Amino acid sequence: MAQPSDVSSTRYVLDHAALKELGHLRELSGTWEGRGFNLIARPDFHDKANLYLQLNQTHETLTITPIGSAIPNRGFGQDDINLFGLSYLQKIHDHHTGGALHLEPGLWITQPGTTYPREYPPPNGQIIARLASIPHGSAVLAQGNSTRFTGAPTLPTQDSIQKYNGSMFPSFNSTPFSAAGSVINADGSSEKKTAAQIHVKPFRQYDLSIAERADNPRTPFAASPPERALPRQIGGVRMQDVINDPIRLLQEVIKAQVNDCTFEGFALNIATQNTVTFRVHPDSPTGPTVNIRVPGAAGGIENILFLEGGEPTGALGPNARTGLVYATFWLEKVMPKSGGPFMQLQYAQMTVLNFSVYTLLHPQQGGTPGRLVTLGWPHVSVATLRKAF
Repeated sequence: MAQPSDVSSTRYVLDHAALKELGHLRELSGTWEGRGFNLIARPDFHDKANLYLQLNQTHETLTITPIGSAIPNRGFGQDDINLFGLSYLQKIHDHHTGGALHLEPGLWITQPGTTYPREYPPPNGQIIARLASIPHGSAVLAQGNSTRFTGAPTLPTQDSIQKYNGSMFPSFNSTPFSAAGSVINADGSSEKKTAAQIHVKPFRQYDLSIAERADNPRTPFAASPPERALPRQIGGVRMQDVINDPIRLLQEVIKAQVNDCTFEGFALNIATQNTVTFRVHPDSPTGPTVNIRVPGAAGGIENILFLEGGEPTGALGPNARTGLVYATFWLEKVMPKSGGPFMQLQYAQMTVLNFSVYTLLHPQQGGTPGRLVTLGWPHVSVATLRKAF
C-alpha cells in the first residue's frame, strides 16, 4: 500500500526549521551593502560608432529574505521533494552620480538530490539555483552548486583551470570573442592582445590611452548628467587593468585583509549551461581550450523579442541578446586577529551579450571596411559587500 507523501498540501510557516534546511545559503539572509564595478559593451545606434563601452563604479544594496516555509515540488518519476529558499532585491546605482543602473528581484533556492532525473550534490555540497528577473526584458535561471572553500577567497591559485580560489571559472575578463563557438578568453587577456583571434582591429574604447570622443565612445563621454572622469586607479589597481580584468578589484580587498584575517565560508558557482569553454593562454589567439563542467549547472535565458533581434527567421539581429550567464559568489566569514568577525559577500558575474558590429578586418587578413561580425561581448559585474545592521 502506498504511503502518503511527506509533502503537505498546506504550507505553514516553519520558522527556524526552514532556516536550517537552507544549509550553506542560510548566511545569505540579511541586508548587504558595498561597492563594486560594472563594465558593459552595448550597441551604439545613436552615434553610429558600433559600440559604447559603459564603465561605472557602483554602490549596491542587496536585501535577502528567507522564505519561511518549504516549497513543494510534485513528482511522478519519484516522490515529491521540498525546496527551500530566499527571495532577494538587488539595487545598484552609480557611486558618483547616484544614477540608477540595475534593479533585480529574484530567488536563491536549494534542492535535494533526486533519482528522476539523477542529480546529486557534490561531496559536502548542495545543489543550488538562482532565478532572476531583469527589467531589460530577460529572465535568467542559473543552477549550480555550493561548496566550502579553504584559505583566502578570490585570490589566484596555482591550478590553471581553477584560477581563483573557490571559483570554478578561470576567467572574468572583458575581452570580446567570436560568437561562433563561444570560447571565453583566458585569464589575463586584454582586448588589444586578442583582437587578432577574431580577425579585427582592436576596439579603441577598451584602450584608456585613447581619449573618448564621438567615434570612440565610452563612459563618461556624452553622459547625461555628466559623469566624473575615470580615475587612474581604483583600490590600488590601475584603471586599465580593471577594464581588462575587473575581478582584480575583489582580489585587492582580500590582499588587504589576508595578513590580519582568516576566512571560512562557501563558494556558490552557477551557470545557465553545464559546460563553458575557455582559452588556456592569454597570448594564444587560437587555443588550446579547456571545457569547464559545472556540476549541477543548468537553466537558460529568455529574452523579449527586441533582445532576440526581431528577425522573422530567428537569426541573430543587430540588438544585444543575452547568451550566457555564469557567476561565483563567495560567502565569507572574515575573522580578524583583533576584533570581532564580520560577514562579507563578494561576487564576480559574467553575462555574455551577443550582437553584431561593422568593423575592419585585421590588416594582416587583407580586410575591407564594412564587414559585419557577430561577437560575444562580456558584461562583467563585481562587488564586495558586507552584511549591514
